[in-house]
Amino acid sequence: MFREKYGEDVKGLIALYEATQLCIEGEDSLDDLGHLSCQLLQAWLTRHTEDHEAIYVANTLQHPLHYCLSRFRGRSIFPSDPKNTNEYWTTCLEELAEIDSCIVRFMNQNEIIQVYKWWKDLGIAKEVQFARYQPLKWYMWPMACFTDARFSDQRIELTKPISLIYIIDDIFDVHGTLDQLTLFTNAVNRWELAGTEQLPDFMAVCLTTLYDITNDFAQKIYERHGLNPIDTLKKSWVRLLNAFLEEAHWLNSGHLPKAEEYLNNGIVSTGVHVVLIHAFFLLDESITEETIAILDGFPNITYSVAKILRLCDDLEGTKSDDQNGIDGSYLDCYMSEHQDVSAEEAQRHVAHLISLEWKRLNREILTPNQFPSSFTNFCLNAARMVPLMYNYRSNPSLSNLQEHVKMLVNAVAVHI
Repeated sequence: MFREKYGEDVKGLIALYEATQLCIEGEDSLDDLGHLSCQLLQAWLTRHTEDHEAIYVANTLQHPLHYCLSRFRGRSIFPSDPKNTNEYWTTCLEELAEIDSCIVRFMNQNEIIQVYKWWKDLGIAKEVQFARYQPLKWYMWPMACFTDARFSDQRIELTKPISLIYIIDDIFDVHGTLDQLTLFTNAVNRWELAGTEQLPDFMAVCLTTLYDITNDFAQKIYERHGLNPIDTLKKSWVRLLNAFLEEAHWLNSGHLPKAEEYLNNGIVSTGVHVVLIHAFFLLDESITEETIAILDGFPNITYSVAKILRLCDDLEGTKSDDQNGIDGSYLDCYMSEHQDVSAEEAQRHVAHLISLEWKRLNREILTPNQFPSSFTNFCLNAARMVPLMYNYRSNPSLSNLQEHVKMLVNAVAVHI
């Protein structure tokens, strides 16, 4: 009955499909409606391939609004109006959008220029191992997640710890021996330089840079709020370095861990918790002893964003053959445990885990908690950014992000 009555109501089906993307774990009826509306929209597409709304419907099915960053959504994914019944208002909205885009473009250009200057003046940038690094990739995360224009300083500040996550990850993956990495991690656990004389210069410089940036960040927050977050920041870095070292031990021994063991450690080694903790303090809201204690405990919202990133990275890397298998992945571990499972079945399993984690993230976003809405929105945007940073398939938002990045690169070339 539903199929016959609503099978041609494409706008109603799209609205229903978009609404079901916000379902949380346990809302099985809403989930079923999502599958049904998806099937009806796919059937509609087969009957209306030449319709003016076909592209809009296809893009909605592949990239629902809830999972996308609005800033990078292209005009082609919005429904067209062949009758031009609202031409005046459409023109006004397009002009406003263009003005807004120009303002954001100019603001981002100024910010990335400041980031590049900071990087050039940093001692670690002079080390051979890091001389060719491009800060633009680091800046893209805060650019996408801190969407409010007033967060210009926050975008610049957050780029600094993000840069260290990428740099230290490369040290563990490429540049350091197991003995050096153990010495490096032990120093971070103690939060001191003593006993690191045997480290190569580039690792010692990185360690000093980590301490300096973290201490400077903590001092700025203390001056604004009277609460010193240094202990929380230290704990976040210690947790990350310990996870990196665990992966280094697996690689050195040739040991492939159990899938659950790999995933639990891999969620931490994404570094997402480090980014979200820094972002929380930069937002200047609800900074209390209670919320800080919750952050120290790796709250559910942090866990969900990190798990989505880890699984998406492993899944998309496998699909594109981008992963060389040296570091392993969740799929490697899962298929090692379940040797009767095909690669396609393992990929479907991971896709299901990602979908389930999005429902858990929805619960954290939609239900009241101790965190301000600005922080939960940041977390949501971080999860939305994952497909753009780790997706190797066609994505209409990706081309718009690439155009934005080209503009930033051109600005840097002129001013640096």
